[in-house]
Amino acid sequence: MHKIDMELVEMTLDVMKYTIDRISSTNNAIGKPKKESELKALVGETITESGIGGEVAFNLWKKHLMKANVPVDHPRNLAFVPASPTRAAVMFDLVTSASSIHGAYWMEGAGGIFCENEAMKWIVSLTGLPEGAFGVFTSAGTAANLSGIVTAREHWRSLDASHKSQKGLIITSIGAHSSVKAMAKVADIDVLLVDTEDRLEAAVLQQTINNLDEETRKRLFAVVGTGGTTNAGIIDDLDCIANICKSENLWFHVDAAYGGGALAADSVRHLFNGIEKADSITIDPHKWMFSPYDCGAIIYRNPELAKQVHSQQGSYLDIFSDEGAHGFNPTDYQIQLTRRVRGLPLWFSLAMHGTAKYKEAIERGLELAQIAGKLIEERPYVELVRDPSLSCVLYRRIGWSPDDYRDWTFKNHDSGFALVTPTKWKKGKTFETVSRFCFINPDTTENDIAMILDTMA
Repeated sequence: MHKIDMELVEMTLDVMKYTIDRISSTNNAIGKPKKESELKALVGETITESGIGGEVAFNLWKKHLMKANVPVDHPRNLAFVPASPTRAAVMFDLVTSASSIHGAYWMEGAGGIFCENEAMKWIVSLTGLPEGAFGVFTSAGTAANLSGIVTAREHWRSLDASHKSQKGLIITSIGAHSSVKAMAKVADIDVLLVDTEDRLEAAVLQQTINNLDEETRKRLFAVVGTGGTTNAGIIDDLDCIANICKSENLWFHVDAAYGGGALAADSVRHLFNGIEKADSITIDPHKWMFSPYDCGAIIYRNPELAKQVHSQQGSYLDIFSDEGAHGFNPTDYQIQLTRRVRGLPLWFSLAMHGTAKYKEAIERGLELAQIAGKLIEERPYVELVRDPSLSCVLYRRIGWSPDDYRDWTFKNHDSGFALVTPTKWKKGKTFETVSRFCFINPDTTENDIAMILDTMA
């Protein structure tokens, strides 16, 4: 065997051993970042003319670089929206990469796209959308929201020639995810924010629409509701908002990137009533459906409208629309042309474990939030800001300033114990700094929560 082949075999074995050790360990370090200058001093020059060799590079990763990351699946990483990919999904992510599948067109990736579509059928079934609704996997919620809103904007433009010369407008609340505002800049549309971080109610939305002047009303084409706000897990009044959108002839998009996983939980499914009336829905399987990064999804009530907007044309692409290339082309329904089959690890995990296990794991996240609420109520030095919603818990340490929350976060993180970060909650006309839990990982324990709260005493 050639020397290079032996090196590849040895490298493959090293990678597999690392992967097995990583996903089977129950005591992974939480990790913390280092300054770029510190990392440079530790590893030196890694990109050189002749290379430093696979063994040296891999050892630098294991000894220094890996430890400068915060694993999203650590049971005491309760900041932002963490993740907890199943071991099956992680392993099949390796298979996905090793298989070198181009996931844009059925002609090249039929097997992988078939698997993605099987997983997508389950997700769509959770929404209650009618027959014919379908979706595709994207990089994350930002790309999914962008694809959905661009579809909405172009549909609006097709309804009236005068719309093509107008800058479109959407309405959402200040509780909506930052990606909604970010994608609006990319799509070159305006956003009108309803001043509530709590549940967006139908009456407030209707009043906001009624207060628009005639010219501004003509520019309004969509409303974005949230199916579980990232900050507090709040679900908007989706059913009534959908009815308003229907009567006002507006596109209804639901951003359920974080909360969408809870559609599988029988205990809270009723809170999402109305989502089945949406025109498009964003869900991130890499959040609460236990898939590896990066895996988002955009779902359409009428996928044909998305195809009219996103399908790309080019002489070298004509072959993909030929009868000989028969099949579903994911690139026709979202902004990316080149794409990996990022839904493949989710498919394998679902196929291996079954949907009942997914429901059980999601219900555990909801249960952990309720447990945290009770533990907070038992301690005199902390109090709930609001009742837990989905798997998010907002609470305050009585008497603390913003600097106290910051210092507490860094102390716990620096010691390798936990990562729990502060956030802000609107209190009247001002924003208060508070602390926040977000539970995704079913391996988080009641003791983990108690120990974190005890560090606030």
